[in-house]
Amino acid sequence: MTTAAHRVEALSPATWSAFADLVERHGGIFGGCWCTYFHPACADRAPGADGSRDYKRRLVDEGRAHAALVMLGDEAIAWAEYGTPEELPNIHHRKQYDAEADLVPDHRITCIFVDKRHRRGGYAEIALGGALELIAAAGGGVVEGYPHEVGEQRMSSSFVYNGTRAMYERAGFALIRPKGLRNTVMRRTVTAA
Repeated sequence: MTTAAHRVEALSPATWSAFADLVERHGGIFGGCWCTYFHPACADRAPGADGSRDYKRRLVDEGRAHAALVMLGDEAIAWAEYGTPEELPNIHHRKQYDAEADLVPDHRITCIFVDKRHRRGGYAEIALGGALELIAAAGGGVVEGYPHEVGEQRMSSSFVYNGTRAMYERAGFALIRPKGLRNTVMRRTVTAA
């Protein structure tokens, strides 16, 4: 996805520095997470933000971490993390999710983040669309997302780490069921490109 103002690129060793700059501009995101929460546990991972950074870098180098990066020039300003359930087994409300699961999706979208300087500019939706395009290029399949049900009340963006139900509906996702207090399971089939 490209316009005169932005383009979407896959997270890769070639785009790592742009991704790392975005994360570092925001203090490691969510207390130094580096968007590793959803990945499998790693016994040899060092503690803290440095350990998260090194773990994420290793996953990217090994092709086991995927994201659509929204780029303005050489700067990443947003991302949408996606991957197979094996790459991203950890989701919030996992016990409830597993108990109510009717299928295993081919892909999950687990985290969407926008640089604080560019929020309210539609970049979360652009990142989501970019992830769907990259999934289509990789063969498509059933994609799940776990956005938040925000309704009329405003929520801090730190609580809306995977976008909103309305945003996913605009992207063609259907509501499957609630998950937890204000989370949902939404699903869409993406055709291979």
